[in-house]
Amino acid sequence: MSDIVQEPTSEATPENASHPPVTPEERFATIVEALLSNPDITPPSDGPQSKKGFGSSGLRINNKIFAMLVKDKLVVKLPKPRVDALIASGKGERFDPRHDGRLMKEWVSVAQTSEEEWLDLSREAMEFVASQR
Repeated sequence: MSDIVQEPTSEATPENASHPPVTPEERFATIVEALLSNPDITPPSDGPQSKKGFGSSGLRINNKIFAMLVKDKLVVKLPKPRVDALIASGKGERFDPRHDGRLMKEWVSVAQTSEEEWLDLSREAMEFVASQR
C-alpha cells in the first residue's frame, strides 16, 4: 500500500498538468497559426469590415471554409461517414448553424473536452475541403 495521497484534480492530464486551462479561442488561434504556413490558407477576418454570419470567423482553403470556432466548439467540414463515426463515438455532434434542427451532414461540432485533437481534425478538414475542387 502506498502512502501517497493524490489530490482530486479536474481533468489532470500530462498536457495540462503544469499549464493553466487554455480557452477555446486560444486553442483555435493555435490551429490558425499552425496552418497558416500553407499559402492556400486564409485566416479568419475579425476586423470591422469583416462579414458576419456563417463562416465569418472560419479558416479557409482556396476560399472555402473548413474550420471555425462556434460557441466555444471547433466546427469542421469532413466526409459524412467520418462525421457519422465521430457522432457515434460520442466525440462530436452534428452542426446546426441555424439552431432549428436542420443539421449539416458534412459538418461536426467538437467540444473542447472531447478526446479528439482539434489540430488533427482541422488538418483532416483542410485536406478534405482542398480535395473538393
